[in-house]
Amino acid sequence: MFTPSDLKLFQAKGIDPETIEQQIDNFKSGFPFIELIAPATPENGIKIFTDQELDKLQAFYDKNAEDYEILKFVPASGAASRMFKHLFEFNEKYSKDSDGKSALDSDKGFNSVYNFIKNLPKFAFYRDLVAIMKQNDLDLENCLKDADYSVIIEYLLEDKGLGYANLPKALLKFHNYAEGGRMAMEEHLVEGAEYCQNSEGRVAIHFTVSPEHSDRFIEEINRVKDKYEELFDVTYELTFSIQKSSTDTIAVDSKNKPFRDENDNIVFRPGGHGALIENLNDREGEIIFIKNIDNIVPDALKETTYKYKRVLGGYLIELRDKIFDYLEKLEDGNITDNELKKIIAFTKDKLCIVIPADFEELSKIEKIDYLFNKLHRPIRICGMVKNEGEPGGGPFWIRNTEGEISLQIVESSQIDLANSDQKEIFSKSTHFNPVDLVCYVRDFNGEQFDLRDFVDPSTGFISVKSKDGRELKAQELPGLWNGAMADWTTVFVEVPILTFNPVKTVNDLLRKEHQA
Repeated sequence: MFTPSDLKLFQAKGIDPETIEQQIDNFKSGFPFIELIAPATPENGIKIFTDQELDKLQAFYDKNAEDYEILKFVPASGAASRMFKHLFEFNEKYSKDSDGKSALDSDKGFNSVYNFIKNLPKFAFYRDLVAIMKQNDLDLENCLKDADYSVIIEYLLEDKGLGYANLPKALLKFHNYAEGGRMAMEEHLVEGAEYCQNSEGRVAIHFTVSPEHSDRFIEEINRVKDKYEELFDVTYELTFSIQKSSTDTIAVDSKNKPFRDENDNIVFRPGGHGALIENLNDREGEIIFIKNIDNIVPDALKETTYKYKRVLGGYLIELRDKIFDYLEKLEDGNITDNELKKIIAFTKDKLCIVIPADFEELSKIEKIDYLFNKLHRPIRICGMVKNEGEPGGGPFWIRNTEGEISLQIVESSQIDLANSDQKEIFSKSTHFNPVDLVCYVRDFNGEQFDLRDFVDPSTGFISVKSKDGRELKAQELPGLWNGAMADWTTVFVEVPILTFNPVKTVNDLLRKEHQA
């Protein structure tokens, strides 16, 4: 199937032919749907803390955090182009000579071009847009009066202006302050200084970036970081990585044969955010906070975020201490029946690990081995918000392909919604995942886990795309917080909806949370 030039390409990308063959087998056989058992709810799988517990966990984190190597991990490689879909469509439909104004009046919904134009001065990039147009002898206010909206949109999106369509979200100005607009990545510098600072004032933040944006990203962050170091009296330790080419996946045609371009080269596609488990695995952190680049708020609303980051971090440390204590006892093997009962109760009640029905039939040493294996894993505390109609993965009890029941974050695309029973379970979900994770990635001996050992490879998925006018099938790896973390110790905690404020379209920046 593969030519010498194919094998040379595989070698250059760092992918062995066996991996390619496995991916092709996946296309042929497909990935199984996730089998839902029940939604995770506050009554069954999602922890809700009292006000007293929240205060206690915050204080516990503040007291103990400096003893750990803390890292803030920010997936920031996403392009901003999708944020401006409605603006692109408007400019494609209406030229400068057409009646664009009447088109604006026809749709006044929140995500309309009308709403964007009407509220243009409220955007943090407004002053920059005025300035770049002035440099080109254009007056933005006159363009507005003349209903010359296409020109304004061109100068926002195209490289002759601000070039926002060709930048990553991280470099877009999200929020207004007296001193000027603040980019999304700047907000993460501010957040990191608040809850990721060690005893020496060091704040470690890692951004994943795309290759085409890496130079600009590093240039911009180096330009602004000194300001925040002085403001918060910290020293930033900033690191960056790109998605490895070895995590790309082969594309195939309708017959599951490798898809080739006009030059007869095999086409590969990025493996999705699940590929970032490799980037995460390369980091040397101990406690790692994971949060998407676009889920941020202005300073006026950050206190709630800070509070719950500390709560999740405090609970992580509390559980980690208990798990490590029990692992040491289990490894020793000289454990009393009463101690074993305590470990079993903790495993079930605090970690929501389902003990199989035949567990009681095991010998004592077999029970010790089973519990040690279950506890000797990376740990993640996942914030969950009440479902108010936002898209995103949800928390569920699932049964995997080996028959084990566990708590997992599941995307709707992984569920067989044509199955009435599965659809009913899905419809009863009360919460969803805002990508708000705090992780512990070392074992009780202080050694880094190899996170690749805890991926469930059966949880990838296949989608249909097109290239050069031809249809192809693409394959995504198990998602970073889905199948890539399937075998982690997983605990769900309810967090307020205010901690979830993603920016999926540019008009989302007009929401009151981003205008505070």
